Parts: sequence; C-alpha cells; structure tokens
Amino acid sequence: MTSHETFGIAAFRSRQQVMRFDSALRRAGIHSEVISTPRDVAVGCGLSVRFDLRDAQQAAQVYQRARPGNLIGFYRVDRAPGDRPRVSALW
Repeated sequence: MTSHETFGIAAFRSRQQVMRFDSALRRAGIHSEVISTPRDVAVGCGLSVRFDLRDAQQAAQVYQRARPGNLIGFYRVDRAPGDRPRVSALW
C-alpha cells in the first residue's frame, strides 16, 4: 500500500514553459519532474513541474530569476491512497 504523499507543483499554460522551469530547477540543484497536472487545477497545458515542498521557497526564487512566463500558480498536492488528490494554492 502506498503511503500519503504531499508535494508541490508549478502549473503553466504552455508545455514549453513547463520544460523551461523544470530545467531551471534542475540547474539550481532542486529535484523536479514533469507530471500530469491534477484535475483540480482546471486550466493549463496538462503538465506541471513537481518538486518537494521543502524546496518551495527556493523553487519560487528560481521562478523569479528564470521568469519562464505563463505561470498559473504554485500548488500543494496532498494525495492519499484511494482518494482524489487535494490541491491548494501555496501563495
């Protein structure tokens, strides 16, 4: 059985911006991956960048420096086995 997961995502309107931000995070030494955007974030290109919540402030700083554009927002995702993910805005 998989345990409860909590992580952050950055959702964008463009797949190109998702890839650009993922690359910027990796260059900054932040582990990230491209994932399907949870349905609760109803707009966007369908992909988001996932990162550990411990890195949320640093991820925001990378965004401020890289300015990939088309950001929908930064979100916290809580996912428990068998439940729909709960999504809430980080800021």
